[in-house]
Amino acid sequence: MNVLITGGSSGLGAAVARKVADDGGRPLILDRHPPKDDFDHMQADLTDRRCAERAVHGLARSAGGLNAVVTAAGIDACGTLCDVPAEDWERVIHVNLLGTAAVVRAALPYLENEPAGRVVTVASTLGFRAVSDATAYCASKFGIVGFTRALAVEMAGRVAVTMVAPGGMDTAFFDDRPEQYKPGADAKLNRPEDVAATIAFVLSQPPGCEVREMVVCPSQETSWP
Repeated sequence: MNVLITGGSSGLGAAVARKVADDGGRPLILDRHPPKDDFDHMQADLTDRRCAERAVHGLARSAGGLNAVVTAAGIDACGTLCDVPAEDWERVIHVNLLGTAAVVRAALPYLENEPAGRVVTVASTLGFRAVSDATAYCASKFGIVGFTRALAVEMAGRVAVTMVAPGGMDTAFFDDRPEQYKPGADAKLNRPEDVAATIAFVLSQPPGCEVREMVVCPSQETSWP
């Protein structure tokens, strides 16, 4: 199984790539940075639509097609709407939402050629519940929810579409934030490997069977429900 993974060099994306490889599949990494593991990859910035499209086509052609796409790339810009620079705010939307759409759009022709082609988008529990100082992130993840639900209707019977909404994960995602926006020392966070296992479950479904939506969060997640 050839699985293209955005953001596959770190965090959840890297965990998904390792799980795909462990299960006998072939991870294809699309990221700004090369992966630490020896996986096929192309470097691309998701804010550059044409660059992202070229990377999808390059990876798909080199692998002889795609069986699935997992859009795990994501960034944040914490702060009030007036405090976050407009460029930083818009970059979150470009990477998380528009980048997801660009990659999926480029990948669909390959997926439609497969008997069980799959798209797995990564939303968030903050795609359902809004919090202060996260307008960009919430807007992008609420957008992923709507995008994925509409895509599932559009591609029904042709490409399987699943949305995974993780809660907090123990990754470097929080490292560059101001202290006030980092999880507290007592925060309960999921391991990215555990979330990757749920994505692997989605990818393992037989043709015609779809897991449409899945929330995966720590048992004490404060942003769910």
